[in-house]
Amino acid sequence: MKTIGSIGVAVILATGFLVNAQDWQPAGDRIKTSWADKVNPANPWAEYPRPQLVRDQWQCLNGLWDYAILPKGQGPAMKYDGKILVPFAVESSLSGVQKDVGEQNELWYHRSFSIPAVWKNKRILLNFGAVDWKADVWVNQVKVGSHTGGYTPFSLDITPYLNKNKEQDLLVRVWDPSDAGYQPHGKQVKKPQGIWYTSVTGIWQTVWMESVEQAYISQIKTVADIDGGSVSVVATVKDGVPGDLIEVRVLENGKVAGTGKAAVGQEVLIGLPRAKLWSPESPFLYDMEVTLMHKQEATDKVRSYFGMRKISTRRDDKGVVRLQLNNNDYFQFGPLDQGWWPDGLYTAPTDEALAYDIQKTKDFGFNMIRKHVKAEPARWYYHCDRLGILVWQDMPSGDHSPQWQMRNYFNGKELERSAASEENYRKEWREIMDLCYSNPCVVTWVPFNEAWGQFKTPEIVEWTKDYDPSRLVNPASGGNHYDTGDMLDIHNYPDPVIAMFDGKRSCVLGEYGGIGLAIDGHLWEQGRNWGYVQYKTSDEATDAYIRMAEKLKTLIPTCYSAAVYTQTTDVEIEVNGLMTYDRKMIKLNEDRIRKVNQEVCNSLNSK
Repeated sequence: MKTIGSIGVAVILATGFLVNAQDWQPAGDRIKTSWADKVNPANPWAEYPRPQLVRDQWQCLNGLWDYAILPKGQGPAMKYDGKILVPFAVESSLSGVQKDVGEQNELWYHRSFSIPAVWKNKRILLNFGAVDWKADVWVNQVKVGSHTGGYTPFSLDITPYLNKNKEQDLLVRVWDPSDAGYQPHGKQVKKPQGIWYTSVTGIWQTVWMESVEQAYISQIKTVADIDGGSVSVVATVKDGVPGDLIEVRVLENGKVAGTGKAAVGQEVLIGLPRAKLWSPESPFLYDMEVTLMHKQEATDKVRSYFGMRKISTRRDDKGVVRLQLNNNDYFQFGPLDQGWWPDGLYTAPTDEALAYDIQKTKDFGFNMIRKHVKAEPARWYYHCDRLGILVWQDMPSGDHSPQWQMRNYFNGKELERSAASEENYRKEWREIMDLCYSNPCVVTWVPFNEAWGQFKTPEIVEWTKDYDPSRLVNPASGGNHYDTGDMLDIHNYPDPVIAMFDGKRSCVLGEYGGIGLAIDGHLWEQGRNWGYVQYKTSDEATDAYIRMAEKLKTLIPTCYSAAVYTQTTDVEIEVNGLMTYDRKMIKLNEDRIRKVNQEVCNSLNSK
C-alpha cells in the first residue's frame, strides 16, 4: 500500500516560531533514546496523524508553546513560566520542562497561529490527538469546547470564533489528577516505584488543524467479511442532508478492485470475492477512497485503507478451543508492550522510533503485541497494520483496585464504582474502541487487567462485544474471572504453568516471564532496579528465556492458544525488557530468541 506512506508533512506557519525553537533543549540528565537527537523543535511529529481518514488540507500545530503551572482554579495565566515542546508531556525530558503538576494544579498552554488564505470560506477543525486528562480550549478568548479522556482524539469546529485576516489566539487548560482520580491512567502514579511509572500530564499527541466543507466525513468504520467476500464501510457525516450519498472505491495496488455507494448513514457493501487476506505473514492492505456526494458533486473526499482478516475461535479435535486467524488455528505469541520512553514518557521521540518497537517485535519472531493499559496514537496502529502484527488492546486501568488472591479468581470482590466513574469508564473505553475500530491489527479487546478497577465484568464484556462483534474479548487478563467472553487468561511469574482450564473458551497465558537484567549505562536509576527474576549476564537471561519457551511449547497441545511474555523493553526501574529502556541494547541473544519464538508461533502448524 502506497497512499498513506506518501503523505507529506505540514508546514509550521506561526510567526517567530523558528527563532523560538533555537531555545529548546531536552530537560534533565536521565538516559535518552538515539532518536532524541532527531527531534526537530521547529516541527516535531510532523507526520499526518490520522492515517485512516486522510485529507490533504491540514496544518500541524506542534512546536514550542507558552506554558504555566498554576493552582487549580487560578488563571488564565497573566505571564508564562517558559516554553514547552508540544506534543511531549510536561513531565518528560523532551518537553524541555520536566516538571510535576499534580491534582492541585492546572497546566496552561498558549500559542498563536494563522489560517492559510486558501482555506477562506471553509470550516476549520482544531484536532487534538490526546490530552491527559481534562482539557478546556479557548480560541480568541472564547471557550470553544472541553474533553475528558487521556487517550483518544477530539475535534472542535472553531470556524465561528476566528478573527478575519488576523493572527489567532489559542489557549488550553489541562487538569489531571493522575492516580488520585477515578479516570483511566494506566501505570501512571504520583510516586513511581516498581511496576508504576511517572505521571503524564497534558498534550502528548499531535495538535493540528484541517479545512473541510460545510458537510464532511468525520469517521469511517470498516468491517471485513472474508467468508462472504465483502467489506462493509460506514461513514459518519457531519451536517449532511437528505439525498447525500457516500461513494467508496477500493484499490488494489492502484487498480480499482470494487466500488459501492449508499445513502449517508447506511453501510456501503463492496464485494471482494477473491480478496487478499491480511495476516502477520502477509499484511496486505487495500487502499480506499471515500467521497461525500451532494447533488452529484463531490463535497468531501478522504483516503483510507483496510485489511481483510477474520478473528474467531474453534474447538479442535482434542476439545481445546483454539484462536483462529482467517479460519486457521493460529497460536498468538507476543510481548507485553508498555509503550513508554525515557525521553518522551507516553510519546515516542519520533515516528521512526514509534515504528521501531513494532519492527523489533517482529524481528524477535513474535506475531502479536499486548498493548498494556495504554492506548497509542493512530499512527502506532497504522504501523502495526502495515508491518503485520496482531494487537490485544487493553483498556487503561483506573479508579481503585480491590485486594485479591489466587483463591478468589471466581469469587473475588469487584470494585463498586461511583456512577461518575462508571460513566467515564464506558465513555473512554468506547472512544478507544472507535480509535482502533478499522485497524486489522487489533483482534482482541481487554477491558480489565488483573483486578485493577474491575467491575461489573459480565455486563462490561457483553457491552464490549455488542459494540464490536467483529473481535474477541478477553474479559480480565489475569484478573477475577467470570464465565463470560472468549478467553480465560492466567498470569504466572516467572514460568508458564497451567493453573486453570476452561473447556468452553480459549485458554491463554496473559503474562509470564519477567526476566530481569540490569545493564549499566542504560538504567533509569542506579541501584533501584527491579525484575521478577534477576540474572547477571545476557547468556544467563537468554538461557532462562529459552527454558521458559520450551516449557510453554509443552503446554500448547492440551491448553494454551496464546501467550504474552513480559516484556518488550525496560521501563524506568523495571528491568524485565528484551531491550533496554533507551532501546540502545538488545539484552538477550536475538537469534536464539527468534528461533524459539518462531517454534512457539508455529506450534499449531498454521499457514
